[in-house]
Amino acid sequence: MQKQQTIIEESLKALMEDDTFLPDLQAQTREQAFKSLVALLSTPNHIHKSFLRITLENGRIVRIPSFRIQHSDTVGPYKGGIRFHESVNEEEVANLAKLMTLKNALHELPFGGGKGGVVINPKEYSVKELNLICKQYVQYFNDILGPDKDIPAPDVGTGEREMDWMMGEYKSTHPGKPYRNSFTGKSILNGGSLGRREATGKGVYYTFRYMMHNFVQENKKWLRDSDNRFAHTALDHADKKLKMAVQGFGNLGSVAALEAFQCNYLQNKIVAVSDHNVMLYNDDGLDIQGLVKFTKDNDGDLPTDKSQLEEHEIKAEIKERDDLLELDVDVLLLAALEDQIHEDNMEDIQARIIIEGANGPITEGADKYLADKGVLIVPDILANAGGVIVSYYEWVQGREAQFMTEDEVYKRLFDKMKTTMDTILPQFFGDPFPLRQNSYIHSVKKLSTIMYRQGKLY
Repeated sequence: MQKQQTIIEESLKALMEDDTFLPDLQAQTREQAFKSLVALLSTPNHIHKSFLRITLENGRIVRIPSFRIQHSDTVGPYKGGIRFHESVNEEEVANLAKLMTLKNALHELPFGGGKGGVVINPKEYSVKELNLICKQYVQYFNDILGPDKDIPAPDVGTGEREMDWMMGEYKSTHPGKPYRNSFTGKSILNGGSLGRREATGKGVYYTFRYMMHNFVQENKKWLRDSDNRFAHTALDHADKKLKMAVQGFGNLGSVAALEAFQCNYLQNKIVAVSDHNVMLYNDDGLDIQGLVKFTKDNDGDLPTDKSQLEEHEIKAEIKERDDLLELDVDVLLLAALEDQIHEDNMEDIQARIIIEGANGPITEGADKYLADKGVLIVPDILANAGGVIVSYYEWVQGREAQFMTEDEVYKRLFDKMKTTMDTILPQFFGDPFPLRQNSYIHSVKKLSTIMYRQGKLY
């Protein structure tokens, strides 16, 4: 995620040249302050790491690397998910913590950025072993976690079950102390919020839907008169039936795909979906409802052979999963892992609109190449904040002991993302910067202003 650091530095450079931003800082003082901001925004406050000592059910003892990295608490307590995946490493977790700081600032949430990770493939461990890993994680990082210090949530490889376990362990190790808001993304019975599981996927599609249906449709004349290449990309796709492909059909991708499939505002046709095993393709459009039902009954996996497709009356061709990225589609929704589009495949990408549901799915070089071609990329920092937004609602509901209905959660989620889009889109379509750069400038501007007002630049 070197592009993240590059964009932060470019955003600060643009703000330094803006005389209306922090006008009290002049000449050498201004230059020194902005150098300080580069350092403050680029490095985490704390890096915590440990090896969890786990006794497996077969009696063997293993040591599992684990991390909790706290990037910034300028705006509020640290907030970010805990990832269970074999690719987890310190650099990845640090970059994701930094992204959380920027994402929370962009969406006006009272949180800083943090992230956690455990280097395992959860499918290789029993339920009892996973429970022990979760408990040990809380024990090892016990002193730094808490409802007003650092509030983890689910991420890749974790869900409400793991958050319930971790909250239970936090409660045991802090008798008599508030515990309900120590973790978000919990089950409803344990104080979780309705709609939290679906929040990230719905938020990803809400962002795309609002941009194409509301903003573009309401501003067609202005966009036509603009010389902004991204405005023309949006207009070219505003009134056509959009062919979509979704990479990743887990919790995020399946929810976003279902939202697109059921949408009455845009003409969507999802022609391809993929998971870690396979890609399914149907040029007439896939039965997303049928596929969602199949994955719920089959440990989250898509059908992998013709007999499964026929048995469940799903019409699709089975293809190689990695071919999905290069399909001739209008919209590509990336809901898998990092670095999926890179220098080796970027020239083969045909989609003109790309939505980043996953964090960092496009490398720096590929991002620049596609933006230069006029591909409209809706970045992760803007699109996939639904999870942390509803985590915030869960945090508030837990403090007040008053809970919203699912419809209220979704309405507030849409309104929150609409507010952010109304701030960012006019600026984006009015200047030559890609949408990612505009989003980063807004986040960096807010964080810089707060740090200046808190006296952290002296």
